Order: sequence, then structure tokens, then C-alpha cells
Amino acid sequence: MPKKFLRKCLPDPHKITQSKSLRIFGKFINEPNLWHMNRKSVSMAFLVGMFFMWVPLPSQMFLAAGAAILLRCNLPLSVALVWITNPVTMPPMFYAAYSLGNWMLGLPPSNIEFEASFDWIAQQMDAIWQPFLLGCLTLGIVSSITGFTVIRILWRLHVITYIKNKKNRFINRKNKKG
Repeated sequence: MPKKFLRKCLPDPHKITQSKSLRIFGKFINEPNLWHMNRKSVSMAFLVGMFFMWVPLPSQMFLAAGAAILLRCNLPLSVALVWITNPVTMPPMFYAAYSLGNWMLGLPPSNIEFEASFDWIAQQMDAIWQPFLLGCLTLGIVSSITGFTVIRILWRLHVITYIKNKKNRFINRKNKKG
């Protein structure tokens, strides 16, 4: 896996540990495993981040941070993956979750006209909460397991390729000398 690329994209761990918003986690935030970039910590971060990106609450980042601390996986990556759900991607993602939940429950899709207001959300949640939350839970589980598995496989393939290339360079140097 491209550790250098991930390290460039993620914020400095020292700055994060000084963040006022993360002080709720106390001394646990200083755990060294939360900042390591290895196959286990990165794949577990994908598991955490890709699950919590489907949680339809404004506190997704804090939930992901708490889970990352409990599971001792890469904290910055776990929180950053939650940002996949943003104001641009949220409507299609949550509509897909609602549609999946309807399909799983065998319900016909409701003909709902969207309105961007808290009143509309409060009124519609009574009608759509079951398929919506079921879809979010299902997509959270599927995407987190898929992300975890893909990262493990890609990391392993990268290591195998690196070892083969290193071995080939050694053999080429040896043949040039001999």
C-alpha cells in the first residue's frame, strides 16, 4: 500500500492529539497504534470508517474516532473515510440505502417529494425510518467488510510485488558482476 501517499494526505498526529474536540478521549488518544500505517491498522481503519460513513447522524466522526480507539486502528484514516459522506454524496447514498431497505422489507418505494427543511425530515422519518435504517446498516456492513478485504488484498499484492522486484534487482546485479 502507498504509505507515503497516505501519510501526505493525513494530518500530523501531533496536531490531532492537541485538538480540543478529541479531548473527550483523554489519554487514549496518545496510544501509538492509532497512528501506525501497517496492514492491520489501515485495513481496520477502512472497516471502521466505511461502516460509520453510513450512520445518518452528524456525530459520525466522533463515533468513528471512538471505534478506532477501541479497535486500535489508524485514527486519522478512520475519521477521514467518514468524509465520503458529505453534502454532495449524502443524498444519493441515503436514497440508495432507503431503496435497498424497501427492497429488503418487500415494500413498494414511496413517492416522496424532497424538501430541504427540518420539518420535512421530521415528518418523513415517521414513514421511512425502518427501510432507511435497514439499508444504512446493510450498506455499512457490506462496504466495511469489502473495504477491509480489498485493502488486505491490495496490501498483500503490493508486498509480494515489492519482494519480487527486490529479488529481481538482486539477481540482475549479481549477473552483471559475474
